[in-house]
Amino acid sequence: MEIREAELIVSAPSKAHWPESELPEIVLAGRSNVGKSSLINTLCGRKALAYVGNTPGKTRLLNFFDIDHRFMFVDVPGYGFANASKQMLIQFGEMMEDYFSSRSQLKGLILLVDMRHAPTEDDITMADYARYYEIPFVVAATKLDKVPRFQQNKQINVIAKALACAPEAIIPFSSITKQGREELLEAIDALFNPEEPESE
Repeated sequence: MEIREAELIVSAPSKAHWPESELPEIVLAGRSNVGKSSLINTLCGRKALAYVGNTPGKTRLLNFFDIDHRFMFVDVPGYGFANASKQMLIQFGEMMEDYFSSRSQLKGLILLVDMRHAPTEDDITMADYARYYEIPFVVAATKLDKVPRFQQNKQINVIAKALACAPEAIIPFSSITKQGREELLEAIDALFNPEEPESE
């Protein structure tokens, strides 16, 4: 799969602003500063489609991106930001629960984790969220370029164990070198076209 067109449709502060579209949606979720904006820009071949900044947790909205008029990326607020108020954290939880439980267009989730570290409790909770709502998900281990080659397999196994998934299900990714881009695009394509089980 190759992306030719990408456009930010709306930055929605509440459910009332979610777009009325029949396009399937893929959520991108992860801790603040894990590299979600950079990943979106890399997948779409654009430099500034999604905001990239140095201040963690800038995104406070659900950002809907139309991808080739085929599907939507939904960039959700980064979780785990230390300077968030308790009220903001509650609002985030309510918004995500509402989206996961009621959005029929939702077809899959890309969970971004920082490859340099073990997944946090928030990462594990997001994976559990996806399983609870029966949302297929893919794990993208970002910042691959910052992990020495001899440590990469070890880190993948640490992430897989924490998230209770197979190491093969984790896609190492770097927005700097673009390593993992093709594999992640293929995984996204598979979310729309799950393989049919072979009949006996």
